[in-house]
Amino acid sequence: MTQHLGPVLVVLFDGVQTLDVTGPVEVFHGGARAAGRPGAYRIRTASLDGGPVRTSSGLRILPDTSLAEAVADGPPHTLLVPGGHGTLTPDPALVAWLRAHAPDARRLVAVCTGALLLAEAGLLDGHRVTTHWSACDGLAHEHPEVTVDPDPIFVRDGRIATSAGVTAGIDLALALLEEDLGRDAALTVARYLVVYLRRPGNQAQFSVPLTAQTARREPLRDVQHWITEHPEDDLSVPVLAARARLSPRHFARAFRAETGTTPGRYVDRVRLEHARRLLEESARGVEEVARAAGYGTPEAMRRAFVKALGTPPADYRRRFHAPIG
Repeated sequence: MTQHLGPVLVVLFDGVQTLDVTGPVEVFHGGARAAGRPGAYRIRTASLDGGPVRTSSGLRILPDTSLAEAVADGPPHTLLVPGGHGTLTPDPALVAWLRAHAPDARRLVAVCTGALLLAEAGLLDGHRVTTHWSACDGLAHEHPEVTVDPDPIFVRDGRIATSAGVTAGIDLALALLEEDLGRDAALTVARYLVVYLRRPGNQAQFSVPLTAQTARREPLRDVQHWITEHPEDDLSVPVLAARARLSPRHFARAFRAETGTTPGRYVDRVRLEHARRLLEESARGVEEVARAAGYGTPEAMRRAFVKALGTPPADYRRRFHAPIG
């Protein structure tokens, strides 16, 4: 656990997303108080000239100071760059400031599309990052030197931490708080904010039905819903094709054309997501979870977890299980 923390500097600009700012700030502020160290983070907000900014939702925020004054006495421990519409057409002066001063911060954190500003400043080259799902393709295209992972809600790569959209910034801030001041402080804040303490960073930004396209034709849409609601059933192609009243070959071809994935891959992802949710949120045993998710045996579920997540179900539960009650 880090014993000596420094300032947290939050960068503000016109078009910033309000929750990208207030979510992490509430986590750090509440965590320091919960740990009995109310001044641990010394949170400051700053815009380029120290003047007020207008958020993407129209709220007006008055920063504590200017960016130049904020680093006059030395670099921050954590430099937090939020996202918002203002990142889509970044201020060149802000990008230049980040390029000059962000490398001095001990920890560099981007929430949502704040990663676009860091990438524009050349600070993410050679690193694995994530951002809001809607910006992942653009970030990867504009900055091929950056490894963009569109799935996780947050990613840690050395001193750089990035998160997906809006509420994922709270998840990332809780993980950083736990690293800094311990699990008890993070748990206290999570309870106060009524959120999970450890929503896993590699949890997908979207559930499976949202990541896959929704089929246009009603029989295929019905099959998608059936798969999601009955992961424990026989979900082989012949069975699903019969439900859609199509031949297996026609069904497989149509399903892939309309959803962007094969029936088998869709079923695999639904079952994995269902099993993860049960391991995180219920007290069911691994064998019972395997049956409920349609794996049949714990060994089949273990193979699926290791292949997709790099960890067996029992270890996954130890890391991410939320206390019941």
